[in-house]
Amino acid sequence: MSEDRILVQIASYNTNLQAERGLPQDLVDWLAPTLQVSNFLSREPRAPDIVAVGFQELLPLHLGLSGLSGRVIDSRNDLILSQIEQHAPNKEKYTLIAKVVNVGVALLVYGRDDGVGKRVEDVQTQWTGCGPAYMGNKGAVGVRFRVPTENGGVGEVYTFVCAHLTAHSHKLAQRIDDYHYIASSLLFPPTASSASSEPTTMFSTSHLFFFGDLNFRLTSMPIDPATPKSLLEQRVNALLSDEDSRKELIKQDQLHVERDLKNTCFVGFREGEFWRFKCTYKYKLGEVDKYDMKRHPAWTDRIMYTSYSDSPDSPQTSSITNALYTSIPSYTTSDHKPVISVLLLPPSQANSSTSPPLLRLPAHYNPIPDRLAPLKKYTGRTLDRLIGYTWWLLYMLGAGSAIMGIGNFILGFGVWSWFKWRSVGGPELPTSV
Repeated sequence: MSEDRILVQIASYNTNLQAERGLPQDLVDWLAPTLQVSNFLSREPRAPDIVAVGFQELLPLHLGLSGLSGRVIDSRNDLILSQIEQHAPNKEKYTLIAKVVNVGVALLVYGRDDGVGKRVEDVQTQWTGCGPAYMGNKGAVGVRFRVPTENGGVGEVYTFVCAHLTAHSHKLAQRIDDYHYIASSLLFPPTASSASSEPTTMFSTSHLFFFGDLNFRLTSMPIDPATPKSLLEQRVNALLSDEDSRKELIKQDQLHVERDLKNTCFVGFREGEFWRFKCTYKYKLGEVDKYDMKRHPAWTDRIMYTSYSDSPDSPQTSSITNALYTSIPSYTTSDHKPVISVLLLPPSQANSSTSPPLLRLPAHYNPIPDRLAPLKKYTGRTLDRLIGYTWWLLYMLGAGSAIMGIGNFILGFGVWSWFKWRSVGGPELPTSV
């Protein structure tokens, strides 16, 4: 019965540096999709047991680098919590399990008060940066927690990772490197129930969810390169409006090729049929359904998952039921569209072990924790703050423009230097006799 299985709802959105302007006040289309799938799940409408909401480009970069994200993330938390409770089928209440943010990548995870929310233990948050010199303009944040069984058993561990990887079509190799760096540096300390004292990777869990703006692109589109610009948008929209045509584009999707055919990244992860919805990037701001032809459209925003009951010998199948996987076209303040997935986990297994069940990975894949990860992440954060505070100061000096701030700084420094030079013995002005 589906009622006995944990229902997880995951939402991800690159808000295009919009801070508090990045979301409409009504989030029902994005955060209450279980209304659409309630008949599939059970005879009665059912609210999710866990809700995870991830953001990328949460706020302007100078604020993110400075670490001045507290007000924005608190505002988002208040809005999200009020919306998921307002639109819950049976007015269920939720508790914030954890929130974590690094520069512009943020993750908030909630649990239902009448279940997961009251039983959760060993809550942990982590972050890592994979930008230049390990800065956090690109990277990932993670939340991990354990949910014991109702009879007091050790239960299962849940790990959620929200990421933002390197952009641009030609930087595929760098995106793959980003992923492997995250896999080795997003490290969680051992839990109270762990037999080891060593930090663990994101794979030391019962269920793993990885999502965000992963920036994988389409290598090409079946459109004549000589197509006049006046017709290009029209033909792209016609191509992407047809589900059969989108399915053909799977062969050009970098993430599908690298994960499922070449096994260069995301080994062990499963994903729903992303081609059933239109590409989530790059849209014209303010438009529901018009692409900006400065970039080829692509499915940059993705949600993947795997469970301990998934077999490494069957990488295309999962014990997790993907009840819904789609994008939300109605949000127009970003060049990305939000994505949402509703996942029905396999039935929990009663166990008398002192350790939770863990993922099974292919024999050839053994991610090893980077022992220099703490040094690297704090090196990156130090650079974040130095650049962020400098940028923020210039932004303030320029009344909202860093370029104007630089000009004002140079002008002010010049005036100050001139007065100082005069005060210590600059040339005397000629006097009349």
